[in-house]
Amino acid sequence: MIEKVDVCVIGAGHAGCEAGLACARMGMKTIIFTVNVDSIALMPCNPNIGGTSKGHLVREVDALGGEMGKNIDKTFIQSKMLNISKGPAVHSLRAQADKADYSRTMRTVLENQDNLIIKQAEVVALIVEDNPEAPESYKKIVGLKTHTGITYECKAIILCSGTYLNARCLCGETITYTGPNGLKAAEHLSDSLKSLGIRLRRFKTGTPARVDKRSLNFSKMTEQFGDEKIVPFSFSTKAEDVQKEQISCFLTYTNAKTHEIIKKNLDRSPLYAGIIEGVGTRYCPSIEDKVVKFADKERHQVFLEPEGCYTNEMYVSGMSSSLPEDVQIAMYQSVPGMEACRIVRNAYAIEYDCIDPSQLYHTLRFKNIEGLYSAGQLNGSSGYEEAAAQGIIAGINAALYIKEEEEMIIDRSEAYIGVLIDDLVTKETSEPYRMMTSRAEYRLLLRQDNADLRIREKGYRAGLISDYQHDQLVMKRLSIESEIARLKHTKLGASGYVQEFLTEHNSSLLKTASSLAELLCRPEMTYFILGPLDQERPSLSDDITQQVEIEIKYEGYIERQKRQVKQFQKLEKRMIPVDIDYDDVPSIRIEARQKLKVYRPVSLGQASRISGVSPADISVLLVYISQKNLPQNM
Repeated sequence: MIEKVDVCVIGAGHAGCEAGLACARMGMKTIIFTVNVDSIALMPCNPNIGGTSKGHLVREVDALGGEMGKNIDKTFIQSKMLNISKGPAVHSLRAQADKADYSRTMRTVLENQDNLIIKQAEVVALIVEDNPEAPESYKKIVGLKTHTGITYECKAIILCSGTYLNARCLCGETITYTGPNGLKAAEHLSDSLKSLGIRLRRFKTGTPARVDKRSLNFSKMTEQFGDEKIVPFSFSTKAEDVQKEQISCFLTYTNAKTHEIIKKNLDRSPLYAGIIEGVGTRYCPSIEDKVVKFADKERHQVFLEPEGCYTNEMYVSGMSSSLPEDVQIAMYQSVPGMEACRIVRNAYAIEYDCIDPSQLYHTLRFKNIEGLYSAGQLNGSSGYEEAAAQGIIAGINAALYIKEEEEMIIDRSEAYIGVLIDDLVTKETSEPYRMMTSRAEYRLLLRQDNADLRIREKGYRAGLISDYQHDQLVMKRLSIESEIARLKHTKLGASGYVQEFLTEHNSSLLKTASSLAELLCRPEMTYFILGPLDQERPSLSDDITQQVEIEIKYEGYIERQKRQVKQFQKLEKRMIPVDIDYDDVPSIRIEARQKLKVYRPVSLGQASRISGVSPADISVLLVYISQKNLPQNM
């Protein structure tokens, strides 16, 4: 039996949901395959969306027309803006989710999306044919097969298999060959990918135990509250619609007894016994890793986070582990407030197959297989937000590929999504990749508050943003520009009232006339505080006044980063010929030549970010390319 669709999405996690919705909303007949329909948008690990830098990604997914931000706005149980004591570049929203409600709500969206079909089935093989328009080693996607023998013909496939490929879960000496949460693993697709010449690697991640809330003593912990004024993730969500009562989290700490229990049982940890083959994430280590690698620390933070409104399960954030169950019980019960805790679900580590992402273009399409895209943890990243960000880009580009339109590339000067993808496809990722604000060199421009102003236009051109939403964006931009201009041209003299006002707010007195913009630049002043001095102030929404204040206060820094971006883009626009023979380029060092052959960068900018390629190598390349007249990449 053969069925025909435009796009097949393999996996219905956070990458698969965004990819499938993007394709369907762009008019493609799309089918999403999942090993279990109950696992759609599953949160097998931490029950939250956002966090430092990750909140930026969610905002950007929303700006492009994605669903994650809207979904968490509907299903959160606590929300908090992080890093508010620091500058706006690192402010980042984080929301605790009702896990079951998040999954159920996203599934409802998928089930009611036109052009989208959900199918519970394991995909076992991809079907390709030779690509007559490409070199002999290049292939073209034409379909796939499921474990029941059904063939689906399609024009594009998006791999979003997450942590399911050849997965196995480890809890001490016990190994179960399943995906996360005991769901069925995908046992056959890896062999099909290998047969196509796709390079795979083995990574691992882990999750802590879930404990019964009734067995905890919260009086020994510190209660953690959400923000009084809640900020929505989605630019489409009205702020008044998310103001609601929130559920608290709780903070406690490990101690010397906890660490002693762990040290005595390291030989029973599959991580230290050599049973685990995969490489784990550096920035989300297990509690065993923390105790060993940070031996000087007397304690580590442990957050008890509710899994939802209708369950007593609590997530023990900060204590992921692969130790045996008896050790886990002793370890958790050594923590203040957890002395009588009952484990509902054991902590475990999970190993899985993923690809080497250097095989991908920035569009997330495979370099040697037309119509095949990859997104999410399969690309070697970690986290729901990183997965969703890749998913929407892969979905958009698969649809554009089928339409024979130019595919979308977001570069690292435009969005955290661009940083994420560029790092994955350009830099050597020997461990699961986690997004961080420090990875973005232009982070003052790439703030989470202005994601719509930066990239919503791209979502509009792709067809995922409505005319109404686009009109609102244009009006917002005009309002910001108009208010900035007004503040710069509104002058105040050194009148008694003005001087008295400044004295009240511990601000230096005026010696000559000053503009409202100049006053706003003072550290102690805010747009809101200056209200009494601003008699002609228009009524503007909070998101507009926030942009006005940031643009004025940080104008010098922002302009400097814009100049840096212009320099960056010069190299990005110098494309490398598609048929370049690096053996023919003289004077390039051996390491650089080897790396350039592997990564096949599309531009001099991308080449300059490859480890082992020096500025001198780039100069040689630039001279060589200038002398050639060959077809350019992408």
